[in-house]
Amino acid sequence: MEILNQFNELFEPGLLKELKNKSTFLTAKAGDIILNYGETVRQIPIIVKGSVKVSRTDDDGRELLLYYVNPKESCAMTFTCCMQQHPSEIKAVAEEDVEMLAVPIAVMDQWLVKYPSWKSFVMRTIHHRFNELLRAIDQIAFQKLDERLISYLKEKSKTTQSSLINLSHQQIADELATSRVVVSRLLKNLENDKKLLLYRNQIKLLKGL
Repeated sequence: MEILNQFNELFEPGLLKELKNKSTFLTAKAGDIILNYGETVRQIPIIVKGSVKVSRTDDDGRELLLYYVNPKESCAMTFTCCMQQHPSEIKAVAEEDVEMLAVPIAVMDQWLVKYPSWKSFVMRTIHHRFNELLRAIDQIAFQKLDERLISYLKEKSKTTQSSLINLSHQQIADELATSRVVVSRLLKNLENDKKLLLYRNQIKLLKGL
C-alpha cells in the first residue's frame, strides 16, 4: 500500500509490513456512522485521510462532542473498549470523506509486546485524548459559553483546514449542549464584531477571531 508511506516516521519496517498484510483499507462518506453505541469493537481505525467526530450521549440523551480523530491518529476509546472487551460507549461519525486502515483487535496485544513504536502510538493516543477531555471539562466548568463557542469554531477550522465551516446553528448547539437560540445570538454578536461572516448553514471565520 502506497498510503503506508506516510507512516514511515511513526512505525518500524516490521510493523509497516504487518500493517500492509493484516489491516484492511476502508472508506466512509461524510456523515457515515463508523461506530455506534453498543457495537462490539472488532477493529482499530487509523485515519489516513479526512477526520472523524467522536461523541457520546449524556443521561438526558444529549450528544456531547468528545474529540476529532485526524490523519495519522486513532481513537483512544476504541483502544480501551477492545482491551476490556466492552461494547462501544461512543459514536464515531465521518466528519468528511474518510480513508482509514482497520487493524483487527486480535493483533493488538501482540503488537504491544512486539513493536515499541506501536506501544508508543497507543500510549501517545490515549494520553493525547485524555488531555483533550480534560480541556473539554475545563471549558464546560470554567469558560463562558461564548468562549467555548470560539474555541469550538477554531478547533473545527483546524480539523478541516478551512476557514469555512459547514454547520447549522442547531448542529453547533447540539455539540455544545446548549440551545440554537443562544448559539445564533452569540454568532450574531461575533459577526457584529467582524470576527466572522454568517451564511445559510455556513460560517466564514475571519482573521480577527
